[in-house]
Parts: sequence; C-alpha cells; structure tokens
Amino acid sequence: MSMFYSTYLCPFNNFFRSTSLIDMKLGDVTGDKIIDKVSIYGNKSDDDPDSEFISNITIVIQNGHCNRTNIITPKFNEGYNPRLFLGDFNKDNVCDIKISIDSGGSGGYGVYYIYSFKNNIQTELFNFENYNDKYKYNVDYMDLYKVKISCLTLNQVFTLDISYKDKSYLSKYYDSNGKLINPIQGEVLSLGALIPIASDEKTNNYDLTAFQRIIGTTNGDTLGYIQNMLTFDNSKFTSYNMSITIPQNIS
Repeated sequence: MSMFYSTYLCPFNNFFRSTSLIDMKLGDVTGDKIIDKVSIYGNKSDDDPDSEFISNITIVIQNGHCNRTNIITPKFNEGYNPRLFLGDFNKDNVCDIKISIDSGGSGGYGVYYIYSFKNNIQTELFNFENYNDKYKYNVDYMDLYKVKISCLTLNQVFTLDISYKDKSYLSKYYDSNGKLINPIQGEVLSLGALIPIASDEKTNNYDLTAFQRIIGTTNGDTLGYIQNMLTFDNSKFTSYNMSITIPQNIS
C-alpha cells in the first residue's frame, strides 16, 4: 500500500535536504481549478555518482491554492528513470498522477502506479502488481511453426507464425515436416510499458495501452508483444481490445 503524508502533520525539511528533484509536472490534481506542482524526489547513489539508479522515490504534491505539501510513497520506490505524467484517466475532469519506473535488467519490466488526488484525497487507480496478477497467459508451440497464446483472463486465443525464424532455431523444435518434436512452452513476461492514449483531447481524458513481451524458451527470444487497451470503467481499468504484435526487426 502506498503511504501518504501531509506537511501539516509531519516535518519534512530534512527530507527535501537529503533528496534530489528528479521530475516535475504542473496540473490541477486536486480539482479546485488551480494549477498544482507534482514532483518526484529520490536519492541518487553516493558511492557511484554515474549510476542512474534512484532509491526512495517519492511523489510530492504542492497545492497551488494554499501551498500545502503532500507526499505519496509508492510501495516499490526504486529503479531507473522515474517519471511523471498528468492526465485524466478516471474521467472525473481532474488530472490523475501516473508514475513510471524502469526496473532495469534484461527483462524490461516496469513499475507503474496511477493515483487520483481529487479533493486532496489519495486513491490508487492502477497498480502494476495487480495488473500482472490479473492477466494470465499460456504460450504453447504448435505444429507448422505456430505459437498459440491464450489469455486465460479474457478467454482469448491468438496465433503467431514463427516460420520467419532461421533454420537453426526452428530445427531445435521441429522436424523437417514442421512437426513439433517435443512439447514446448514460452511465457508472457510482466508489464513492460504502460502508455497513455488520448481518448478525448478536449477533456484531457486518457486510456492506457499495456505492453507485455512474449518470449520463447529464453529471455532473449522475443516472439511478439501483448498489446492490451484499457479504459477506466466505474472503479477500475478494464480491457476493451487485446491484440498481438510481432517484433519490428523481422526481415
């Protein structure tokens, strides 16, 4: 659970002295029609000044009306390239706060949270862990150089044609007639990107596109990507279109 504090309750002078400003955006996140300042603060490495790793990542909201400062600390609050996006995801005509953090490493995983702060009340709208737990998949190699991707959550099935792979790759799994030698499973990795998509430019409303990488038997074997379109409906994000895309570097 994210943590929320107000400077009316706790002194934070030492906090600001010991952290660095990482990113900042302006927008009305409280709903009073006055622009607020939303910032990311965090700790850079003292031991390695060249490191881009940031720890103790914290969202700081400065109320444009009264200068009151509130702080949100995400549960997972360390990583690379933490960044903000302000936009109305829950369609209440007030900007919400999206924070994205790269985990680093070869998996390409991301950490994503979206918060509403309307009327100075923090509400979590999106949590990457909940998303990863909700959407489950099976990835099964099939005869004739096909891979079946089943989304168990939405009861949808997609088929990828991997005949473009080179012969040395295909011969590990298929005989000369294209028949699968042994059962082979791949995997859909955790959320790797969460992109805001403008659904109504006049009202600053946004939907989301969630990307997950589909791999074969190794992390380096990218077969394609899950692309899941999400919109906020009542109290949660729901999928309204899921598709599969293939790597762009196929020749």
